[in-house]
Amino acid sequence: MRTEVLADDRALRVGRRERALAQMEQHDLDVLVLGRQANVRYVSGAPQLWVAGTRPFGPTCVVVRETGAIHLLSTWDEGVPDDIPHENLYGIAWNPMNTIANLQRIEGASTAKRVGTDALSPGFAQLLPTAFPNAELVDGELAMRAARRIKTPEEVTALREAIRVAELGLAAAVAELRPGISEKTLAGVLLEAMAAGGVSTPSTQDAAWVTSREHPWRRASPDGLVHDGDLVAFSSGVLDGGYTGEVGRTWPVGDVGAASDLYRRWDTLWHRLYEACEPGAPAIDLLAAYQAAGEELPPMPIARGLGLGFDPPVVSQHLPATAAEERLEAGMVLAVTGYVWQSGVGAVFGREAVLITPDGPEILTSSPFANVAVGA
Repeated sequence: MRTEVLADDRALRVGRRERALAQMEQHDLDVLVLGRQANVRYVSGAPQLWVAGTRPFGPTCVVVRETGAIHLLSTWDEGVPDDIPHENLYGIAWNPMNTIANLQRIEGASTAKRVGTDALSPGFAQLLPTAFPNAELVDGELAMRAARRIKTPEEVTALREAIRVAELGLAAAVAELRPGISEKTLAGVLLEAMAAGGVSTPSTQDAAWVTSREHPWRRASPDGLVHDGDLVAFSSGVLDGGYTGEVGRTWPVGDVGAASDLYRRWDTLWHRLYEACEPGAPAIDLLAAYQAAGEELPPMPIARGLGLGFDPPVVSQHLPATAAEERLEAGMVLAVTGYVWQSGVGAVFGREAVLITPDGPEILTSSPFANVAVGA
């Protein structure tokens, strides 16, 4: 595990930056002001330090379309790529007027006609027009979403590595599964294995749970212990170099012969979900896959884009209009979730990372499934 702060690889940075600049052209943006951390890293290639937790919008990164120049809020050079010169760095200031003064000095700020921001606070809504006096402020998040939804080849490689580490954690936790072990211990084993694999940042800490036999999408027992006959779900996820890798599986404990029909139902559902992951297909086909398999739609998203965090699309029964409008495109990487439940038995949960290619879906996850005899 490296301890120094390094910029993202040059090929990764260049490919992402080209997509962002192309979308700036498409959306007629002269300048893009970014405050969301994933967007900042996407265009700059610089990991952001000391930004854990939520925080208000701030102009952390400025991209000028005409010159391709990137200006970055940073108090030091560590982790800043060499294609962002030192003079393009501006420091943190308690007084926002000092920040505005730094933005005013950026070449192209005074002549920009359209400036996009990926977020905005009431304070900066008043201040940014003084930094860009001739510009109209517009929504720049639309350009960033369009850029990030399709992954470059280098991004797919980064996602494969993140998934590899997530699968190391999953395998370690499954190896420790037995009656009497606690959900917390299984989660600890999973997180420890991921750290040993080189990544100490999980995307979730709710990594293992006994599925409820009384209610779908619930934990089975308040004591958090695994018992014989339980179905235990694992959700392993990491942030590796900023990229999210995820995999999900459900493993039985002891004799769970009654679960064979549940696993069969999951296989049927997954087959339909896989068939829906075709380039050009409407995202709503993923919702239809549940309905065609006769399964209840889950309360959480069925599919969502993986990348630097979560990217479009988000496919959920609670966003029917979005699912109907979205089209799957070659280059998308999706976390696709299958979930089936049966009263008195529990649930089978599975999550796969799927790359949409011009020739159809490619499953990036390779973790084995439980060896349960599936009835006809």
